[in-house]
Amino acid sequence: MLEITPDMWDWLSLEWFELSTFRSYDWVYPLALYALPVIPLLFILKSILRRNTRLKLDMALFQGRSGWQWSSLLRFVPRMVLMLFTMLVLVALARPQRVSEQLELTSEGIDIVVVLDVSGSMELQDIKPTRLEAAKEVALNFIDGRVQDRIGMVVFAGDAYSLAPLTTDYDLLRESINSIRYGIIQNDGTAIGSALAVAINRMRDSSSKSKVIILISDGENTAGSLDPELAAQLAYGYGIKLYTIGIGKDGQVAYDRDGTGQLLYVETQMDETSLRQIASIGEGQFFRADSRDALQQIFQHINKLEKTEIIESRFRDTQDYYQVYLKWALVLLLFWMLLKNTFIANVLED
Repeated sequence: MLEITPDMWDWLSLEWFELSTFRSYDWVYPLALYALPVIPLLFILKSILRRNTRLKLDMALFQGRSGWQWSSLLRFVPRMVLMLFTMLVLVALARPQRVSEQLELTSEGIDIVVVLDVSGSMELQDIKPTRLEAAKEVALNFIDGRVQDRIGMVVFAGDAYSLAPLTTDYDLLRESINSIRYGIIQNDGTAIGSALAVAINRMRDSSSKSKVIILISDGENTAGSLDPELAAQLAYGYGIKLYTIGIGKDGQVAYDRDGTGQLLYVETQMDETSLRQIASIGEGQFFRADSRDALQQIFQHINKLEKTEIIESRFRDTQDYYQVYLKWALVLLLFWMLLKNTFIANVLED
């Protein structure tokens, strides 16, 4: 007597699982599957065409001769086995597969330094809530959209210093930007040239394919010992692209210093010509932002211009499962041959 061991049971369970997960396959030759419904029709048609004495006897037995009913049913077993064998062969010919695809994304990051003016005029409220707070918020949104880029932060007023080095630690960058406040630099003024020099010094040893400085200022160069256009030429020499953003409106700007509602009017004037010249030398662009939405759109535009190139690599692993169906087809073929060549089968056929 054949004893089914646990290992045999596991194998049978696995094989049956593969057979039962029919819909989860990809098919190399799916047209072969359309022939599956034809196979039972052919066997039925064959039975109908064999209108002989045996068929009449079978019909008589099904009409009430219970002594021969089971024998009549067993006579159809070889035909059913052969039909299932043929259908399994067709499924194997359709070549079922499972494809697992692995996607790997690699990128070569960009080095970006944001240079932010924190002079007293950035307290003005023509851009809500203030020029500085709007610039900080937009800079934070800009960081959220970057992938694998090293970003640094330079702040300046009458002096300039590096607030955050080039880093991919975006949490550190967010903390640094949130810590920016008025009076962070004691010496007031607008040292644009010095600020660019600090940013260039951070990037001069960079091996990045693309290096970018984004300068945000609302005034003209009034401090520092380095001319902004000379600093722009240095940036060009190091292969650094310069984007300049002039923030705020010119002329009389209302200012509520104490939050009491008593407005002061401050005269502001931006040196747009100098900012344009800096951007031109640095092979970048100049933008003018007179509202928070305009500033947001400018950063979105720069984000598109300086997009990190992401290389997509796909790895496909294809596993064939037609062998499972061929194995079961072979089992059914052997079973069919056994039925056709045994004494019992001959009795059933008689």
